Amino acid sequence: MAYHEQEYQKRLSLAQAKNALIMLVAINLVLFVILIFIQAIYYLQFGDGASVAFQSRVLKWFALPAEPAQILGRPWTILTHMFVHIDTWHVLGNMLWLWTFGYILQDLTGNRKIFPIYIYGALLGALAFILSYNILPTLKPFLGVTSAFGASAGVMAIAAAVTTIAPGYRIFPMLNGGIPIWVITILYLIIDLASINISNPGGHIAHLAGALAGFLFVVAFRRGHDLGAWMNNAFDWVNDLFDPEKPRKGRNVKTDLFYKSGTRPYKKTPNVTSQRVDEILDKISQKGYSALTDDEKELLRRASKEDI
Repeated sequence: MAYHEQEYQKRLSLAQAKNALIMLVAINLVLFVILIFIQAIYYLQFGDGASVAFQSRVLKWFALPAEPAQILGRPWTILTHMFVHIDTWHVLGNMLWLWTFGYILQDLTGNRKIFPIYIYGALLGALAFILSYNILPTLKPFLGVTSAFGASAGVMAIAAAVTTIAPGYRIFPMLNGGIPIWVITILYLIIDLASINISNPGGHIAHLAGALAGFLFVVAFRRGHDLGAWMNNAFDWVNDLFDPEKPRKGRNVKTDLFYKSGTRPYKKTPNVTSQRVDEILDKISQKGYSALTDDEKELLRRASKEDI
């Protein structure tokens, strides 16, 4: 079976192995479990002071600070913050929305748009978060003590992308024919807008920026620009490094197997019959043993073993 046929069958039978949505949810949940475990250890060690100790010694290495100077000291937080949760309801809410919108996006566009949209949404959300605390007068006093973490901006990007692609897509069909996806997304956006002056204003601004990223991604794609292509190519390259079944670059499997192979694709084995043996013996008597071909010599040798 050809390599590509094997790969296709794997995707059908073991879709979870390369399902971007499941991988994205798994990354968030695994990191959540690790951080919660560490937080529990800190609680046993420090008691009431566990929260402060955990945030200053552990969480700060994963969350994105609002102050540019701190970001320069921990630049990896630009990526890690989008997968970090330390509250059960926070992670459950985000994963529920991620699964809902991500499943629809995967159904509409395939498996290669979820990661790019999620990451672009989280990055634009991070940029909006940093700018809001460095520019807005009401947020500047909290610049040095504020950080961002969570999947909300990335999830919002996926929700906005799905709504832009198929605003009439309906969920919960048992409720009078279903609820259009644009209604759910609008409610999500309204809640964020209404919550800006209540709590975590920088976070809600980041969510709105994430929604803008999802919308712009779809608009660019419709105009022929796949902003996620380079990201998917990078993921494929890294994945192929650890896939022994994947043909290496520059290697032509067909040429190696059929044109440069050191072995014959098949071996011709003639049937041993008494008539054929008699013909070979007559040839030996007339022209000598040296006149026999390799196949005739092999047939004669087999005949001697089979007593024909």
